[in-house]
Amino acid sequence: MISYLKGSIEQFQKTSPTKTVVIIEVQGVGYEVQVPSNINMVVGSVVQLFIHQQFREDQVSLYGFSSTAERDLFRQLISVSGIGASIGIALIEHLGITELVQAIVLGSTKILSKTPGIGTKTAERLSVELKSKLKQWRDVADLDSIELDENMDTKLQSEVEMTLLALGYDDIEIRQALQMIGRDEALAASKDVEKWLRFAIAALSS
Repeated sequence: MISYLKGSIEQFQKTSPTKTVVIIEVQGVGYEVQVPSNINMVVGSVVQLFIHQQFREDQVSLYGFSSTAERDLFRQLISVSGIGASIGIALIEHLGITELVQAIVLGSTKILSKTPGIGTKTAERLSVELKSKLKQWRDVADLDSIELDENMDTKLQSEVEMTLLALGYDDIEIRQALQMIGRDEALAASKDVEKWLRFAIAALSS
């Protein structure tokens, strides 16, 4: 199983309206990898792509992403009934990983259905199934032991934890972000989860 490929980009082209492919050369071998169309790739540059390898009876397909969080989220997307690789890629392209995860966690089917090929029923199924899986990730991380200000909403805390986990942050970083939110009295008392998330992501990115 290929985990990642690191090499030079030899070609970068849109082979159809819904498919973008790169050829990445690794030690003299050229690998054809489908990637999100908005990925930042320049021919001749050296990059690292995190790979999902898909096996079918007549072919092996490679899908590449700029981070393990994107790759892992893609794997979760295609585990949902009716969501194939093309739609999984399209969701990441159209929404971006942060907005996509937030839409799943908050159950925003309106945002999910903005993606071509995603109807309301599919968006509802996607949100329900993946939110359940994100909750399992949260439970495994044992984040309930974090001591927070009593004014902080526990439901918002759970949603922030699930979102940050899916974005690739580890439990230590999530604890730090929530503790910083707790120290901001006005923010901690807020019921706006998007404000919490913007603050957390900005704090962890600085």
